[in-house]
Amino acid sequence: ACTGIENIDEAITLLEQNNWDLVAAINGVIPQENGILQSEYGGDTLHGPAYGPTSHSTAASSTPSSSSAFRHVVPSRQIVERQPRMLDFRVEYRDRNVDVVLEDSSTVGDIKHILENELQIPASKMLLKGWKTGDVDDSTVLKTLHLPKNNSLYVLTPDLPPPSSSHSGALQESLNQNFMLIVTHREVQREYNLNFSGSSTIQEVKRNVYDLTSIPVRHQLWEGWPTSATDDSMTLAVSGLTFPCHRLTVGRRSSPVQTREQSEEQCTDVHMVSDSDGDDFEDATEFGVDDGEMFGVASSALRKSPMMPENAENEGDALLQFTAEFSSRYGDCHPVYFIGSLEAAFQEAFYGKARDRKLLAIYLHHDESVLTNVFCSQMLCAESIVSYLSQNFITWAWDMTKEANRARFLTMCTRHFGSVVAQTIRTQKTDQFPLFLIIMGKRSSNEVLNVIQGNTTVDELMMRLMAAMEIFSAQQQEDIKDEDEREARENVKREQDEAYRISLEADRAKREAQEREMAEQFRLEQIRKEQEEEREAIRLSLEQSLPPEPKEESTESVSKLRIRTPSGEFFERRFLASSKLQVVFDFVASKGYPWEEYKLLGTFPRRDVTQLDPNKSLLEVKLYPQETLFLEAKE
Repeated sequence: ACTGIENIDEAITLLEQNNWDLVAAINGVIPQENGILQSEYGGDTLHGPAYGPTSHSTAASSTPSSSSAFRHVVPSRQIVERQPRMLDFRVEYRDRNVDVVLEDSSTVGDIKHILENELQIPASKMLLKGWKTGDVDDSTVLKTLHLPKNNSLYVLTPDLPPPSSSHSGALQESLNQNFMLIVTHREVQREYNLNFSGSSTIQEVKRNVYDLTSIPVRHQLWEGWPTSATDDSMTLAVSGLTFPCHRLTVGRRSSPVQTREQSEEQCTDVHMVSDSDGDDFEDATEFGVDDGEMFGVASSALRKSPMMPENAENEGDALLQFTAEFSSRYGDCHPVYFIGSLEAAFQEAFYGKARDRKLLAIYLHHDESVLTNVFCSQMLCAESIVSYLSQNFITWAWDMTKEANRARFLTMCTRHFGSVVAQTIRTQKTDQFPLFLIIMGKRSSNEVLNVIQGNTTVDELMMRLMAAMEIFSAQQQEDIKDEDEREARENVKREQDEAYRISLEADRAKREAQEREMAEQFRLEQIRKEQEEEREAIRLSLEQSLPPEPKEESTESVSKLRIRTPSGEFFERRFLASSKLQVVFDFVASKGYPWEEYKLLGTFPRRDVTQLDPNKSLLEVKLYPQETLFLEAKE
């Protein structure tokens, strides 16, 4: 009510950051001018570090309800604390911008975790770029980078294919839509109308329903989810819900008739017998005792529904039912079963990087075996076994009760492990089940390291798992060494290829530069030749247009001009005194000195003849009877 935060996970995170101090948590979300809020219930001043949410807490800071529970601030008791420095990040990814606000004591990895929720991209696939201080890693503290308050970053995902523009736009639109979920509580016949954004996950919906119905998530039994909604981490936008309204029904999952502790107490003596060869159980039915009743649980309760549907088309769906039924029978503390086909389990366990590979454990269940209940409840659900399996194994399960499912597994077994292993499993008696197969992947085949029968103890099961792990670890170290050597060779090859490519690029660039230079020289030479040819043509034209040189004994007035070139050479010519000055200019130009480029200067007095009127005669410009002139290039 005070902050407007509707996301329960975000609220719990803020409370944990403030050691579950409600007032301090709200003070961090809605900072006051003096940084201190007081509770009206006790009157004590409370203060704490400001922890700002990443997206929608700022809008809530101005809501009227924010002052209803925390009103009075006593100035005389104010304690000023240094608030953590907050940094603003604008992160760009394709056509989206995400605003992130964090303390400078946070790390780069914290930014990636926030972006993982906002962009629905695994943090391991992100490359966060745009840092002005060089490359950083996920553990780098923001304070050490000395960043300004406002920063701009961008995300690269080279390992992810770019989405099509139409699909990306539709997905973004779905994420921004609000879904109305009409949830019916089956036991009390009550409806709840709940609004969720498209970016909310199915897990968030289930947690909110838990707050309304008090049914824990693990005990909720749902109807109405689309078949595509196979993962609780999936957002509503991509789960296939009907927009804008979708109906769902929730109820409490039925539990076994008696508690697990009672069942374990009554199974003690049977467990002691089961440590032998299991043959003593064969005559139990002669005394009118049913298998299920021997363990203190009615058969109808244990066998309420089969562990796995017969003739299931999809192995993943069959494993989902197996996991759900296993949890309802034996509790939530059990191995995490891989949901998917056996081939997918192989891929997960054997075909990753050598350091990430694991052993594959195949659990073969059989409801008609007298050892099944003891094995599952006493051994397979033991915390030590569950923990060891989750750390070192990929666990896959199958139900061998139905003949069709048994034949299907034997076919898969023959295909993946060979006929010998399949025959070994085929010859196992019902009371020798359950079976636990330990598989190790090798370069060319899959090897069955061990077949563990149901008549065993927790200690023996753990020892056989550890023995298989020792064999696998030795093989894994060899694989890691081979993989590192192969990667080193590939890195050297990549470096050589890159160096060769760079060398080729440099040679090509050098060759192209030389070609460009030669082409430019050729072009300039052509221009120069054309200019020379043009000037020569002009010169010849002017030379031919000159009037004939008068003779010395001419009766007309003749002016004799002596002209000195910039190189120191002289040439002389006679002109009629009545000739125009332009004739002199044409004569000089015919010698290769156009008056546009050269000045014709007189000596006494010094003057620029080219500045005179070219239509005047030589007599008028006082170049008569003789004159010495010299040429000078114009600046």
